[in-house]
Amino acid sequence: MRFMMLMIPGVYQGKSGAELKEGFVPSAEAVSKMMKFNFDMGNAGVLVTLDGLHPAAKGARVSFNDGAGAVTDGPFAETKEVVGGYWIIKVNSKQEAIEWALKCPAEDGDAIEIRQLFDMEDFPEEVQEEVKSRHAEAGIEV
Repeated sequence: MRFMMLMIPGVYQGKSGAELKEGFVPSAEAVSKMMKFNFDMGNAGVLVTLDGLHPAAKGARVSFNDGAGAVTDGPFAETKEVVGGYWIIKVNSKQEAIEWALKCPAEDGDAIEIRQLFDMEDFPEEVQEEVKSRHAEAGIEV
């Protein structure tokens, strides 16, 4: 099973997140602790990929209503939680994903949301065949 663990850092939330200075990066100590955690997952063979994200103030959101898209530049005042990074891991259960999340060197106010990713076999056979057909047309390996 594949899971996405979404890091929701406290520093990105609310008023303090909207006021982060241009060029904000986590401290060297925080990065070092997180790198050890990432290496531990890699050495255990569960890490598929990961990335950190810049603060929402540097992002944009495209929302859709009545078939049209509208662009809003960050920060996003109405957002309750801002994702700061993610890991995709491959483990045997949700409980195992939770156990990895509990090992994360998170700081006070941080949260990690764990969500299972859909795998092709989660879909009915007719959907799988349609996806395989479309991917073949586009030259994408399934």
